[in-house]
Amino acid sequence: MTIAPASALDLVTTRLTARLGEEAVITDELRRRTYECDGLTQYRSLPGVVVLPRTAAEVAEVVATCVAHHVPFVARGAGTGLSAGALPNADGVLIVLTKLRSILEVDLESRRVVLEPGVTNLDISKAVAAEGFFYAPDPSSQQVCTIGGNVAENSGGAHCLKYGFTTNHVTGLKGVAGDGTPFEIGGKAPDPPGYDLLGAFIGSEGTLGIATEVTVRLVRLPETVVTLLAAFDSTDIAGAAVSAVIASGVLPAAVEMMDRLAIEAVEVAVHANYPAAGAVLLIELDGPADEVAIDRRSVEACLREHRASEIRSAESPAERALLWKGRKSAFAAVGRISPNFIVQDGVVPRTALGEVLASIARLTGDTGIRVANVFHAGDGNLHPLVLFDAGIEGQREAAETISSAIIDICVAHGGSITGEHGVGVDKLGSIAKMFDAADLDTMQMIRCAFDPESLSNPGKVFPTPRLCGEQPRVRRGGDRTEENLKELF
Repeated sequence: MTIAPASALDLVTTRLTARLGEEAVITDELRRRTYECDGLTQYRSLPGVVVLPRTAAEVAEVVATCVAHHVPFVARGAGTGLSAGALPNADGVLIVLTKLRSILEVDLESRRVVLEPGVTNLDISKAVAAEGFFYAPDPSSQQVCTIGGNVAENSGGAHCLKYGFTTNHVTGLKGVAGDGTPFEIGGKAPDPPGYDLLGAFIGSEGTLGIATEVTVRLVRLPETVVTLLAAFDSTDIAGAAVSAVIASGVLPAAVEMMDRLAIEAVEVAVHANYPAAGAVLLIELDGPADEVAIDRRSVEACLREHRASEIRSAESPAERALLWKGRKSAFAAVGRISPNFIVQDGVVPRTALGEVLASIARLTGDTGIRVANVFHAGDGNLHPLVLFDAGIEGQREAAETISSAIIDICVAHGGSITGEHGVGVDKLGSIAKMFDAADLDTMQMIRCAFDPESLSNPGKVFPTPRLCGEQPRVRRGGDRTEENLKELF
């Protein structure tokens, strides 16, 4: 009897099982199905094998084994991503980092925390709250999302208007590149010299390698926090109020908006005590008490000028927490009013909010598709939730068409195809609407410096196969030939 030769994946599985133990290597199909998708569930792929390393050294060993056998690999944290960025490879290894969840160092003097990638976002703030500090980026999934995933996607959150994104709060990374080479970028210093490799790695969606140690900076807890809720008859008026607040010179910590449909879903789900209105704004001010008092008067004046039907403030920490619970539960809450939905993620200038929201409303037409709008209004990051019933013929296709058209609208208004969810698989067909071939080829050259065989999270971000050996089709700029561009990168 002829015995078929073992595949490369079989060899990798055998070696990793021998090195890490059977408990760290999952081959059972039913258990592997646990990892077949991230938070964007319409994309699914059964991973070839799942590995759960326990240390940074084990992560490096898994990657080195994959590289040695030319087997693709994908890193995964908590799986809360919304772009299919952690979609597994059917012929590859899914490296799940949730066991690497130690806080390695808390350096309050330097205002730094060093931690492993499986630590959840909110646990960073919990670890230093008693000392008067917090970690600023706060995605809605911060109770469960991990810092490794935040680094991969350059996650933001409600307070990114004032405090910035993950890239503004990570000062150092250690890990393993896509070719198996260990790397160390930055450290505790605020601005290391040389090329901004941190900026290149953060937001690269796992295509350059895997971070196994992250150094983040802490921020002092503000002296005073004021959380306001304002109700309006429509999103147009609320959007104009947002522009007026920013134009007044006030920089709120957060400005969030929800439309009537989103409010309805939130009230059914968590009873956040939002008013019945066409739109609500959640505005948070923080800082020194005197400064916040002045800013509050300015903000409330802007809200009244734009015909807010109600303005209220949270009078206790519990009331503030409930207001934010409503906003941060919005994605899950729409499941109460729709059996299926697509979460979209685009960015537009604040001044275009009203026009863009009106265009989104016109898209639905007579399709039976509804769109609930929940978004970071302060920086124009939209999260339209496209609602549909997959049990009704044609609705899924109509929802996908509307979802794609929303991205076209954002780009047409000078915006972006993503603010914080990433490109992943979901927006492969849209990235070329923002970047031409020369831009995409240059990005790919950076990737090839880290991952020449395109083994790390393959098939993500770039719309077509752009292997490292391919000749770029179009170049800009005089004598920048393929050869001297290779020298640059």
